[in-house]
Amino acid sequence: MEKQIGFSSHCRKYGLSLWQCPQFLFFIMGIFIILATLTSYFIGSRYISDPLLVSLIVILLVLVLFVISFIITQGFERLAEANRMKSEFVSIVSHQLRSPLTNLKWTVDFLTSSKIEVVAEKKEDYYKILKENAARMGELVDNLLIVSRIEQGGMVSKKERFSLEELISEVVHDFFPFAIASNVKIEFSPTAGLPNIFANKYQMKLLVDNLLGNAIRYTKGGGKVEISLLSKNKNLFFKIEDNGVGIPLDDQKYIFQKFFRAQNAALQQTQGTGLGLYIAKSVAENAGGKIGFKSKEGKGSTFWFEIPIKPR
Repeated sequence: MEKQIGFSSHCRKYGLSLWQCPQFLFFIMGIFIILATLTSYFIGSRYISDPLLVSLIVILLVLVLFVISFIITQGFERLAEANRMKSEFVSIVSHQLRSPLTNLKWTVDFLTSSKIEVVAEKKEDYYKILKENAARMGELVDNLLIVSRIEQGGMVSKKERFSLEELISEVVHDFFPFAIASNVKIEFSPTAGLPNIFANKYQMKLLVDNLLGNAIRYTKGGGKVEISLLSKNKNLFFKIEDNGVGIPLDDQKYIFQKFFRAQNAALQQTQGTGLGLYIAKSVAENAGGKIGFKSKEGKGSTFWFEIPIKPR
C-alpha cells in the first residue's frame, strides 16, 4: 500500500492511472523477472544436471527480460511525457493568450460603447493598450513557430560570415528605448579587432535578443546590464551580466526548459512567454556552440554563450 502511494504521486505528474504509469509498470516487471528467474532456476536444476549451465541460462533469461522491460517502460514513459507536455502546452498557451485577449476585448468594448464618452486625450492611451497586447500575442505566436521549427529539425538554414560585434550593437540600439523606459543602463564592451563568425544571422539575433530582453526585463529600476565580447579558444565568447532579481537555486536546473519561469521572475509581473531561453539554447547549440549561466537570487545573473569563429 505504501509503495502504491509512492507511485501515485509520480503517476499524477503524467495524469495517468496506476496501471498506465511507467514507474509502476517497471516495478511490476521487476517482480515478474524475479518470479521468472526463480521458476527457471528450479526447473533447470531439476532437468539439467550441470549447475553451471543452469546458472548461465538463468543469467541470460534475466538479462533478456530486463532489457525488454526497460525498452517497454521507456516507451511508456516517452508517451506519458508527451501526453503531459501536450496538456501543459495547451494550459500555458491558453493562459498566455487569455490576458491580452481580455485586455483587447475590454478596450475595444470601452472605445465602441455608446454609453461611455471617451475623452479625446485618453484615446491614445487606449490605442496603446491595443497595440501592446496585439504585440504580446504576436510575440507568443512567433516564439511558438520558432519552437515548432526547432523540434522538427528545421533550424538548419543559410549561414553567412558576419560581425557578431555589429549585430550586438544593432540589438543594443533596438533595445535602447526599452532600457530607458525601464531605467536600466546598457554597457557594451567588445574587444578590439574581433573576427567574423560563420552562422545564421537571424538566429544569432534571436539569441542576443532573448538574453538582452531578459536582462533588462528582470533588472530593477536604476540597474545596469553589462555586455562583453571577446575571442577565446577559437570561439567568440559573449557574456551579459545584470544586477536584477536573479534565479533561485532550486529553479536553476529548469531554466532552459520550455515555458519555465522562475517563481521570483513571475512575481515581477513582466511580460514573457517562458520560451526565450529555450530558443537561445537551441540556437547556440545549432551554431555549434554552447550556453550557460550563473546566478544568485537577489544579486543578478550572468548568461554567456560561445560560438565557433570557423564552422565545425
